[in-house]
Amino acid sequence: MRVAIIGASFAGVAAALEVRKKFKQAEIFLLEKQSKLGYIPNGLHLYLDKKIASLEEAYFITAEQLQKQRIQLHLSSEVEKVDIDQKQISYRDPEGEETIGYDKLIIATGSSQLSQKISGCDTTRVLKYKRFHEAEDALEKLQGSQQVTVIGGGQIGVEAADLLQKNGKQVTLIENMDYVLFKYFDKEMIEPLQAAVKKSGVTLHLNQTVSSVEETNEHVVAHLLNESIVSDTAILAVNVRPDLRFLGDQIKLHTDHTIKVDQYLRTSKKDVFAVGDCIQLQFGADKDTFYIPLINNAIRTGMVAAANLVEPVLPFKGSLRTIGTSAFGYYIASTGMTEEESLFYTHPVSAVCQKVKLNSLPTAETATVKFIYDKESRVLLGAQLLSKANILDKINTLALAIQTNQTLEDLMQKDFFFHPVYTNLIETTNLVTWPGVRCDAYED
Repeated sequence: MRVAIIGASFAGVAAALEVRKKFKQAEIFLLEKQSKLGYIPNGLHLYLDKKIASLEEAYFITAEQLQKQRIQLHLSSEVEKVDIDQKQISYRDPEGEETIGYDKLIIATGSSQLSQKISGCDTTRVLKYKRFHEAEDALEKLQGSQQVTVIGGGQIGVEAADLLQKNGKQVTLIENMDYVLFKYFDKEMIEPLQAAVKKSGVTLHLNQTVSSVEETNEHVVAHLLNESIVSDTAILAVNVRPDLRFLGDQIKLHTDHTIKVDQYLRTSKKDVFAVGDCIQLQFGADKDTFYIPLINNAIRTGMVAAANLVEPVLPFKGSLRTIGTSAFGYYIASTGMTEEESLFYTHPVSAVCQKVKLNSLPTAETATVKFIYDKESRVLLGAQLLSKANILDKINTLALAIQTNQTLEDLMQKDFFFHPVYTNLIETTNLVTWPGVRCDAYED
């Protein structure tokens, strides 16, 4: 069996490794248009945060590791056309035009930072850095910039604003909603971080939309409704989108141009699968599909597609949109439904927020935890965490609880270790009702 995989980022690599694990004799071709393999998309953030000494260190896998698994890797190979009926891929590499055939095809081409709503965002002073060569260019321009405008207050934008101000830049952050990180958090949960953004010196513009961007001499100008913001460079931290022009109209797409797949990640054409940032995923208790371009989703879909190449044996469980990060002195994490989103849920929903100590010592830090749950069954639907201590790993417990339909009472009875230095009497991911143990949610 010959398996061709288009795209060698997280989804494509995960698929390739899983195909090799399950099909020992398969021929595996991995096509990647970039010249370097395995670049971590937020490598620039790692560099600015001094976690790595150079962008060259921001890699999650090497070509040698893939070659040891007998995976044929083709870098600098851009796919120009796929003939699905003939099962052939036409691509261009440094040697010229090439064609290969396949028995099974996995489309894992990922996504790019695009904005159809902001004209002029392709100017050289509007930085994008999802790819290695983009990050190199962005780093050089940022080193020569004093004033930076960040367009978009999601996870990438907030992280960028934090790291840039720590590196001595004058930062303006623009978000078109009335608070940052709205996709993952309810407003009251993120207010402490948003206050820290303002306290840090970052200029925050909320409820503001950038209509266009233009480059003038040594500056870039972001035009809002009633004002214009001038800076040395701007960072485009808006939603990503897939680029699937090489497919033509051979496969059914959603209106947002993502590929339609079933629960086994099969497309509308036999023997063709799609994964990662190319597809929508089921999200929430009502199982509607949404575009959720996260690395954890890319890896899981790559593995599931590989399992289903011959027979549909492993349905994909969907996404809970689980994220975690740190910025402006806070660790924040979220999984599942927000309370704002629960307005569209078909059953009554309740939410409760608590502030709990993280261990049993007098000097313990606290964490604010919000639970969103089905009012009748008390099944957990969503959770959000905020703390000045690193509580990021705890969101994984809550994500698993949602994925396995656990109630608040199930969580109360989960087994956990106790040690006064590391835990409190009640584990952080439990709803606490004891007076004196649970604090008021928003006290300082």
